[in-house]
Amino acid sequence: MMRTGGARRKSRHMLLRHYKERGKISLSKYFQSFKDGDRVQLLLNSASPEGTFFRRFYGKSGIVTGKRGRCFEIALHDRGNNKTIIVHPIHLRRLA
Repeated sequence: MMRTGGARRKSRHMLLRHYKERGKISLSKYFQSFKDGDRVQLLLNSASPEGTFFRRFYGKSGIVTGKRGRCFEIALHDRGNNKTIIVHPIHLRRLA
């Protein structure tokens, strides 16, 4: 028997956007840039399916280690392991 569901399974409330943030994606957020060593927070934007990450990493913070195409490589610590994920900048927020 095949497994039910996909990558967005059980993410109904997590992928909801605030009513003031709905609509088109701002270009400044789409084209934002980061330098190596910047701390960022992972937040999915459900309007853009490109360059998303697995939902377990939602809300986690990491460090930018490089760029791969239009996306960024993020190093983070998850369940006792160091992991690197590739994320589009629309799903990232800079931390101070």
